[in-house]
Amino acid sequence: MKNVLITGASGGIGRATMKEYIQRGYRVYAHYHSNERRIKEMIAEYPNADIIPVRADLSNNAELDHVYRIAEKVDTLILNAGSSFIGLLTDMNDKDIDHMITLQLTSSVKLAKHYSSSMVQQKSGSIIVVSSVWGATGASCEVVYSTVKGGLNAFVKSFAKELGPSGIRVNAVAPGYISTNMNDSLSSEDEQNLIDEIPLGRAGTPEEVAGVITFLDSTNSSYISGQIISVDGAWI
Repeated sequence: MKNVLITGASGGIGRATMKEYIQRGYRVYAHYHSNERRIKEMIAEYPNADIIPVRADLSNNAELDHVYRIAEKVDTLILNAGSSFIGLLTDMNDKDIDHMITLQLTSSVKLAKHYSSSMVQQKSGSIIVVSSVWGATGASCEVVYSTVKGGLNAFVKSFAKELGPSGIRVNAVAPGYISTNMNDSLSSEDEQNLIDEIPLGRAGTPEEVAGVITFLDSTNSSYISGQIISVDGAWI
């Protein structure tokens, strides 16, 4: 049985990705920080699936060690944990800035470093990062979020070159506007203004992002590595 570790598994994209891997018969290590209820709902919905909850604050090194102890070896690592902040950079305090960078960028690098060791030994494996279109273009009022995602994009491109000789692929999916809880703070007017800018005329779904993630982890994409795949309805 293959093992997949999904960080941020309790969010919209995380849950949709879990479903994809459950249907493929993987053992799923489902990381979450505070939303245990969503993970329990998934376990109840799929009672025959091998779902192992992993609670941890990924910005804390001691809790990263807890993740390593529970998920000792993974074949696929999906780095999806994150949070957003909408507002001026001057509205963020230093603690919020440090936390966003540590949670989304630093912990992703550390997790990839840890799990790539066993992937190198077995000459196979896949690492997939959930980035954002803002990582390529930047976004006003989401400066630190854009910075973190841009850093992850650079990480994907460089680590793919480093791990390629060992047969390990590293890619990212960059969602545009997706209907998830992270965007619930938008007013209906703001949401409509965003949708009006999207050529396909609608928000994306978590399932559409999850489909690209599993494609990047399949034999159909066996010659794709170091790529940032946008899922944005031709928005950017």
